[in-house]
Amino acid sequence: MQARRACRSLFPGREVFVHVTLVSFGFKHGPEPAEYVFDVRFLANPYWVADLRPYTGRERPVADYVLESEAGVRLLELLEPLLAFLIDQFAATGREAMTLAIGCTGGRHRSVALVEHLGGVLHRQGHVVQRRHRDIDKE
Repeated sequence: MQARRACRSLFPGREVFVHVTLVSFGFKHGPEPAEYVFDVRFLANPYWVADLRPYTGRERPVADYVLESEAGVRLLELLEPLLAFLIDQFAATGREAMTLAIGCTGGRHRSVALVEHLGGVLHRQGHVVQRRHRDIDKE
């Protein structure tokens, strides 16, 4: 309730706030329940790059490898406006929460990079965002 009041004071014209939860996960560890699930195993995998393998998608070299690839750039071009549309639709119907799960193979690199990036974009747009990395510490 405090977060909602704070958001209303920062954005007085906005009537409904949708709390967006972004979850990264690894398909090899099982599915993640969400309104929307995206499979990003088609993106370049830092796991196969020896210098990047020990890091996670929270670190800049891994995030750059994933997000600046041709497929990563194109995915963001499509996904960012889609996410904005979905949030607007949730708000228009009075729904206050939405979960988007993004999965890769292990849940340490690609999905984490996307959740971090999208969380930052949504936060800068004034959305209430929670980021969770379910499998980031799993092997």
